[in-house]
Amino acid sequence: MYAVVDVETTGGKFNEEGITEIAIYRFDGNSIVDTFSSLVNPEREIQPFVERLTGINSKMLVNAPKFYEIAKRVLEITKDAVLVAHNAEFDYRIIRTEFDRLGYNFEAESLCTVDLAQKLIPDAPSYKLEKLVRSLGIPISDVHRAHGDAIATVELFRLLLEKDSDKEIISTHIKVLNRKTVSTKYLKIVDDLPTETGVYYLHGKNGEILYIGKSKNIKKRVLTHLTGNSKKAVKIQNSLHRVSFELCGTECVALLKEQHEIKKNQPKLNYALKFRHFAMGIRLDNKAPYHRLIIEQVRVELPYLAVFKNKKEAENCLHFWIKNYQLCSNQSSLSNSKTHCFRYDINECLGACKGNEKTENYNLRINQLVENLRYPFENMLIIDKGKRVDEKSFIYIKDGVFQGYGYFVLNHQIKTIEKVEKRLISIENNRDTEAVIRGYLRKERYKKLINLADA
Repeated sequence: MYAVVDVETTGGKFNEEGITEIAIYRFDGNSIVDTFSSLVNPEREIQPFVERLTGINSKMLVNAPKFYEIAKRVLEITKDAVLVAHNAEFDYRIIRTEFDRLGYNFEAESLCTVDLAQKLIPDAPSYKLEKLVRSLGIPISDVHRAHGDAIATVELFRLLLEKDSDKEIISTHIKVLNRKTVSTKYLKIVDDLPTETGVYYLHGKNGEILYIGKSKNIKKRVLTHLTGNSKKAVKIQNSLHRVSFELCGTECVALLKEQHEIKKNQPKLNYALKFRHFAMGIRLDNKAPYHRLIIEQVRVELPYLAVFKNKKEAENCLHFWIKNYQLCSNQSSLSNSKTHCFRYDINECLGACKGNEKTENYNLRINQLVENLRYPFENMLIIDKGKRVDEKSFIYIKDGVFQGYGYFVLNHQIKTIEKVEKRLISIENNRDTEAVIRGYLRKERYKKLINLADA
């Protein structure tokens, strides 16, 4: 749990400042679960330059509560939460100073979105909150007021969590909360998990990621790990101390994210997906007079038209292609008949197996198949639902190559390629990602496609 905070102060000498406004959003990594915002009577003079910057003056604060009157609420909303702020050292110091004046020792772990942004968005033009969020297409209002800056920080932090594919933010969070022994009542672990689509992370005692998975129902899937009796389930039950998650909105984004983060983090219990998710492929051999389609185990050095989880899936696909493009089974790895193929007998093969069809005619249909396997546009966005009702997701293809995914609320946030790339969570393109996206496009479950040719 996070407490995203912003404070406005009187200005003045170090550790003599007072809070004039405070806003705190309790954030579980996906949604805001509690809010608190208030002007505060600092009982001291406000520096003139601060008045000009924030618009807050002493007259506005005459009837505002003093800090001791809101201190209990501040403690409630920040309890067991990691304090998140833009320039967290400042906000944390100011809050601690106010509590020190009351004789209370306020302590919390903190995360700074300036530091995180510098690491995860290294090419940002500026790391000042207003300029940074505007460059990312995040709306911000009431600049230099606590509530406006805090809600913008929430949206910035949400984006940073998405970009943090190494899971450093989550791991830090987990290490904080796992100082106490976790209960062995595993069902309690899933109480707060959502029933929505996303990626989940099973963590060990020290916050290390044991397993990464994706599901259309995170709670249900994690429950199977905790109640199963397979070797992997038993290992999970013996080591599990915490579950975290990230909602994705669509199963396609969840699968792309899962594959990417497994390969990057190498969790010890993700045996198969550490290396390759789609192990079988269909390759085109265009050296023979009649071009041949060959099913084989994927080799790194060779290109493939499509890749599959297993041989059966590959064979089913190849049968479909042969039927739809009137191809010859003998000119593929499906048949090794020394005579004509069985499709010739039912007039569905035009005679390549007997040498009756011209090679250029046959190969033209093969080339048409290859062309139809390409993405609909060289540069495009695949738009679908997001993690929230008011949000949409996008998958970005540039020059025919998958770049990554992202989320947006307002259309202007993806109006240009530059804006798309600023909101992008980058993922390496490989055969696995291509297979996922092609399957997604084939099923046509997305909302719409946007051709970026003119963007």
